Amino acid sequence: MALPPFAQSQSLTMGVELELQLVSLSDFDLVAASPDMLELLERAPFPGNVTPEITESMLEINSSVHTRHGELLAELRDIRDTLLRAGDRLNVGICGGGTHPFQQWTQRKIFSKPRFREVSALYGYLAKQFTVFGQHVHIGCKSGDEALFLLHALNRYIPHFIALSSSSPFLQGSDTQFNSARLNSVFAFPLSGRAPFILKWDAFERDYFARMENTGIVRSMKDFYWDLRPKPEYGTIELRVCDTPLTVERAAALACYLQALCRYLLEGNEPAPLEDDYLVYNYNRFQACRFGLDGTLVHPQKHETISLREDILTTLRRLEPHAKALGSEAALEHIYNETHTGSDAHMLREAHAEAGSAEGIVDAALRRFRVDID
Repeated sequence: MALPPFAQSQSLTMGVELELQLVSLSDFDLVAASPDMLELLERAPFPGNVTPEITESMLEINSSVHTRHGELLAELRDIRDTLLRAGDRLNVGICGGGTHPFQQWTQRKIFSKPRFREVSALYGYLAKQFTVFGQHVHIGCKSGDEALFLLHALNRYIPHFIALSSSSPFLQGSDTQFNSARLNSVFAFPLSGRAPFILKWDAFERDYFARMENTGIVRSMKDFYWDLRPKPEYGTIELRVCDTPLTVERAAALACYLQALCRYLLEGNEPAPLEDDYLVYNYNRFQACRFGLDGTLVHPQKHETISLREDILTTLRRLEPHAKALGSEAALEHIYNETHTGSDAHMLREAHAEAGSAEGIVDAALRRFRVDID
């Protein structure tokens, strides 16, 4: 299937996807409730969109297209509240978090949808192990060339989003010592990682995608599990490294941080991206997954070792005029506060220490998701 033309979008529009956990309120394990949830949700108007995910213990919600923080946050809260009402009727809990802390992948059920069955047949147990939960953020681009520029210009900031969204320290009943263990599941797929260094859409389409398609390995952009990928049918780039946060407030703040960063980069405030920038990419990615905000980075062009937390704070200062222009000052203030108080991974470890059980972690996540956070 040929790559669709790159749809023209308004630059810097944004949309959010969140993969959410469906939890039994009797034992706090995941529950195969998405068919019942979707059937119930079809009976009433739904803000945004809701779709199944690969296993029946997951749901994905999608926002509309937005330009402002306040509008995005208001819609995400409406979506959350609609989901919670449906979950309450079915006695199903709903929460964020990049992984469930103790679920066993062997107990998961593949959702009955042709693509999911195809993925399961191809990848075997990896499909059920992919019961992990991420936030994806789309940013509108006016052209394919703009999309590829942003995709590569953002490479050094990927650790920011991993650390700020990290909410998956526990897996299979154990503390992994990672802040984001979820991303280790993604690396198991052969077409994961980062996109090839190509800056012109015609070249990407002709010299890369068409050749990959000819191998028979891929049929569409959905077959690539890259950290950042273009979505030509939407006219966007899609950031895929974030764990699903515990609150919609953090989800909205992360989207607006990306929006402001893209505005900053499009105005030419940094040197052009180079292929050699990726020499340190996997190392920096690991640091963010393993240590979160306490990690260190190697600057891809200066080759200096820097604190991840301090790099975020420096970036926030640079983004202040862009946040003001976009109306996202409150979103960046949320990010600033998180760099000092800690990520959701930190909060989940505190919940475990207080409750003394993995079930207590889930209970804390369920309660956190239900309330508005200023």
